[in-house]
Amino acid sequence: MRRVVIENAHVATVSGDEYPGGHIVVEGDRITSVGPGPAPEAGEGEAERIDGTGCLATPGLVNSHHHLYQWASQGMAVDGTLFEWLTTLYKPWSKMDAEVVAGAATAGLGWLAKSGCTTSTDHHYLFPKGRGDLFAAEIEAAREIGVRFHPCRGSMDRGASQGGLPPDEVVEDIDTVLAETEAAIDRYHDPSPGSLLRVAVAPCSPFSVTRDLLVESARLARGKGVRLHTHLAETLDEEEHTREQFGMTPAEYMDSIGWLGPDVWLAHCVHLHDTDVKRLAETRTGTAHCPSSNARLGAGIARVSHLLEAGAAVGLGVDGAASAELVPLAGELRQAIYMQRARYGPTALNARQALEMATLGGARCLGREDELGFLAPGALADIALWRVDGFRAAIDDPVVALAFGPTPPLERLLVGGRTVVDGDTLVTVPQDEAARRGADAQRRLVRLAEEVL
Repeated sequence: MRRVVIENAHVATVSGDEYPGGHIVVEGDRITSVGPGPAPEAGEGEAERIDGTGCLATPGLVNSHHHLYQWASQGMAVDGTLFEWLTTLYKPWSKMDAEVVAGAATAGLGWLAKSGCTTSTDHHYLFPKGRGDLFAAEIEAAREIGVRFHPCRGSMDRGASQGGLPPDEVVEDIDTVLAETEAAIDRYHDPSPGSLLRVAVAPCSPFSVTRDLLVESARLARGKGVRLHTHLAETLDEEEHTREQFGMTPAEYMDSIGWLGPDVWLAHCVHLHDTDVKRLAETRTGTAHCPSSNARLGAGIARVSHLLEAGAAVGLGVDGAASAELVPLAGELRQAIYMQRARYGPTALNARQALEMATLGGARCLGREDELGFLAPGALADIALWRVDGFRAAIDDPVVALAFGPTPPLERLLVGGRTVVDGDTLVTVPQDEAARRGADAQRRLVRLAEEVL
């Protein structure tokens, strides 16, 4: 059984005490000891010993919202609103194939790992016909990189001819969506403890999905015992669209069709009314906060501090790279803090609250708060070890150094006790190769989009 011992680090457990000069012991894929001072005497067999001097140990970060395929379309439509950005990018996205997705997912997940992420979700909702198995491509990329993966089988069935935003050529019919989603769950979903792969059901958004698909998707997910995910209340355009179409706010609409609950997490939730905040907390519905993407698209600032105050689960997400170019997940701690303070004042969100959102909050969104997002005996050994020495040593509080400054170098990243990043370098897939695959995916997507079919 693999044994790893980390000593002399500042250990931020998130769920309890912090231990300056503390230790963490890993056996197999689980943590067996966390506490102050040196580790207890090891049992049988040799251990890999990591000197954490000058480092902060935290739980691995949990990315609660992403679109990995968008790595291949970064730097496009850089000055548009969400709806303008979407209508510009639907065309190139409609030409992507499994090769594009594989390269984009490899680069995107490698980049996430380098920023301390040990668990990521992905919301993939575009499936052009005859372009290969896109869902399988990103799952294989996650296996290669070595992170826990919660891919969401997304969908759109409400094109422009039905009052939706996307063009008709990028939507699927409801029967195909439900059959393909069920097949993905049956093939890939692993509900066992310590799972590296779980599948969620994720119709794209109220402005691209019919009511029937939302209702049937919820029925399918709950029948299979998997979670539900979608976008909600990202922009004022969406609220105007939903009020015009349904006579309700986005949150009210989703509530009316049974889409709020402890098995649901929603991306963005920027434009919520007081009643919406209260209702999300009452129903234990999670929120994935994506501050950089919201800022890049001019969508607004989510009411994160109000959601936390109400007791709602809130995680952090980088969102798709095309709306948040090269954003590191660890960098979203600072972005979340600064944006909340810019709107609500200097006590709106602190460093430890942001760290909890990025770890345990994300685990709650994914329904894994019993084994992820904290450091304690019995928890999965998903651990980030950050270098906070050097210039960062001028900040006495290592958690503040992580959350307020630029992303620190990542000394080590463990997923289930296995090293994924060592010395700030991705080691499961050669780092330069992962980057090259992402660049190749971008060039291939541009070429495919230019082809005359």
